[in-house]
Amino acid sequence: MERSCCGCRLELESKRMEKIQKVLTIRSVTIREMLAEALGMYILMVFGLSSVAQVVLGKQNFGQYLNINLGFGIGVTLGIHAAGGISGAHLNAAITITHCILGNLPWIKLPAYVIGQFLGSFTAAATVFGIYYDALYDYSKGNFTVTGPTATASIFSTYPAAYMSLPGSFFTEFLATAMLHLGILIIHDEKNNRALRGTEALLTGILVLGIGMGMGMNTGYAINPSRDLPPRIFTAIAGWGTNVFTAGHHWWWVPITAPILGSLTGVFIHKIFIDFHNLSVTGGGNEKGQTAVEVSTL
Repeated sequence: MERSCCGCRLELESKRMEKIQKVLTIRSVTIREMLAEALGMYILMVFGLSSVAQVVLGKQNFGQYLNINLGFGIGVTLGIHAAGGISGAHLNAAITITHCILGNLPWIKLPAYVIGQFLGSFTAAATVFGIYYDALYDYSKGNFTVTGPTATASIFSTYPAAYMSLPGSFFTEFLATAMLHLGILIIHDEKNNRALRGTEALLTGILVLGIGMGMGMNTGYAINPSRDLPPRIFTAIAGWGTNVFTAGHHWWWVPITAPILGSLTGVFIHKIFIDFHNLSVTGGGNEKGQTAVEVSTL
């Protein structure tokens, strides 16, 4: 009798869960892709920004520059795993725009992808601000500044080093993003020596780690409008003011435009040097004949 009652209870709970799932299930593919981009970007940015916050606010007693590189690399890897099977895990407006220009993604989907990325990035900035609010206040004595000895705006967005010119900063971001998209294409190249299936997310995280280790000193390697602009807007609202847009010779527009041009250049380089001359490969030990989920990130 007790078993029968228990079975009825489980059946009722199962039916209830099915009803809840039906109500909450989103049938629009575009909205699902937007939500996937938002979650993937949120994961990426929480890991990345919190690692910067810990290094800066901990006065390097709780990590060094390498910790920031690792934080963003881990965030990229997990963000791709979260969104890759649904949206392709672009997690980068520059890459999304590049896919639209190349015809790989319909232009009508561009707003949903970018809104998702910006929403995830902005929310992640707010989350890290909440986690480290007490530390921020202690470090800066309540004076949130963009420049100076206790500047904290760089926890959330990138700023060029004091010695950098605007053209030099632009070129740094341009080249770093070109290397990013070139690396992603190499990792996923079905006609070439692509990475083993299942390792793409990890290798993309390592790619971002390498870019940070080698090209991060000049500008903080934004390489992504979705990584830089939403947190910048958040800091303008949260107490840093409009200085976040005027600092570094009005630097704010560079992490938007340079990554888009760099991403397109990375594709061009790959096509000119590799893709146009390489015949399609079917079969083989690396499963090159199978269709891969398009995953491109940060």
